[in-house]
Amino acid sequence: MASRHKVLIIEDSESLAAIFSSYLGEECYDILVSATLAEARRDWAEFAPDLILLDLQLPDGNGLELLSDPNLNSMASDVIVMTAYGSNDTATAAIRLGATDYLSKPFDADRLNTTFKNLIQKRVLSDQVAQYAQSNRESFCGFIGGSMPMQAVYRIIESVAPSKATAFIVGESGTGKELGAGAIHQMSGRQGAFHAINCGAISHDLMESALFGHVKGAFTGAINSRDGAASAANNGTLFLDEICEMDLGLQKKMLRFLQTGEFQRVGSNVTERVDVRFICATNRNPQGEVSAGRFREDLFYRLHVVPIELPPLRQRGNDILKLASSFLQSCSLKENKAFESFSAEAAEKLLSHTWPGNVRELQNAVQNAVVLNEGKTVEATMLNLMAAKVHATQRTEADNLEPPMQQSQRDKGGIEPLWIVERRTIESAIDKCAGNVHEAAKFLEVAPSTIYRKLQSWSLRNNSISGST
Repeated sequence: MASRHKVLIIEDSESLAAIFSSYLGEECYDILVSATLAEARRDWAEFAPDLILLDLQLPDGNGLELLSDPNLNSMASDVIVMTAYGSNDTATAAIRLGATDYLSKPFDADRLNTTFKNLIQKRVLSDQVAQYAQSNRESFCGFIGGSMPMQAVYRIIESVAPSKATAFIVGESGTGKELGAGAIHQMSGRQGAFHAINCGAISHDLMESALFGHVKGAFTGAINSRDGAASAANNGTLFLDEICEMDLGLQKKMLRFLQTGEFQRVGSNVTERVDVRFICATNRNPQGEVSAGRFREDLFYRLHVVPIELPPLRQRGNDILKLASSFLQSCSLKENKAFESFSAEAAEKLLSHTWPGNVRELQNAVQNAVVLNEGKTVEATMLNLMAAKVHATQRTEADNLEPPMQQSQRDKGGIEPLWIVERRTIESAIDKCAGNVHEAAKFLEVAPSTIYRKLQSWSLRNNSISGST
């Protein structure tokens, strides 16, 4: 027999409280109704409910006062706030104070029961995860590594995957945010596809079409109707990578899509509805983007339900060697090489590097060693890990690498060649991003390939100058 759950309905209207009670039924729930703030405080403390349905407009005050009470907030209760239709500011304030979710009035029985069942399922999964908190795993859904930071990530993914709660993944570039989103989808049991869209890789003008699709003739070049990511992910998972790059105008439409599951294609007046599970990710500080006015606060709190922080590689200890060994095996097989292991010196070099590019940088370093060398053991000299250190010293050496004529021109008129100004700007950006070229490219609003190409051309220029002296 399924366990019963305690539900506290805080609602001053007797008729509405009776309707909500009938929606839930008495088969699975023990239901208690409170009509005032005073009754709610007493009942919350004595009844110890699992779930609370909270109306904000009460005869003796606002329901938000309950969420501000530290004694009540310390109890393990999930609170679903009832708000008037479209009152996003109130809902945002409630979630900031600790509410789990909100429902806009009016809502039907299906919506209420679905919300409660998802929260109950999340509670059950959290209990199961706690039972296995001591069991460490060396790999998980494509992740490799058994460090403590990754064990925490695995447990959160297990907990959130079967629910419909939005996961908000944060972490530096190269830490595996898309892999984490894929793991959540894999364990969710959803029958639809996993569809990823990079909000930073598509221009603002085309982003709405990429997300919602368009009809023929909606804009210049729209010679055919096209499905968007929302349609492609129906009954599946929509992963919004680099969500903080999304244009503010589109963020408003995205908020409505999150709330209702409904959208309109560009150029169409027809409303479509899909069942989509949302996961989003960013390598920025999302709260900082909200404070700077680049990301809507109401959208942030709607998305930021279950945060998952992926640790940088430098914090994962021996996971570095486990990942390197895995990459070595796959690269050796792919390149038909005989490499089997790393020497002690090579292993020490891997462990001491700061890895500003994280797992992606490690994979590239191993592949570089395999492609350019022969043997069974990767030696320390085969590992090219100097890029991040070179960036830190390039600026101090830049003047010495200029041809004498160009140096003289600087001394005369204070006018620098354009390539030197450009170089200084790019190297400064790379330094401020801890050697992460991809992150620097985003701030400079250029493609990473452009920066790599320029770095290579400057390196060739420097070699040419050094060879002529």
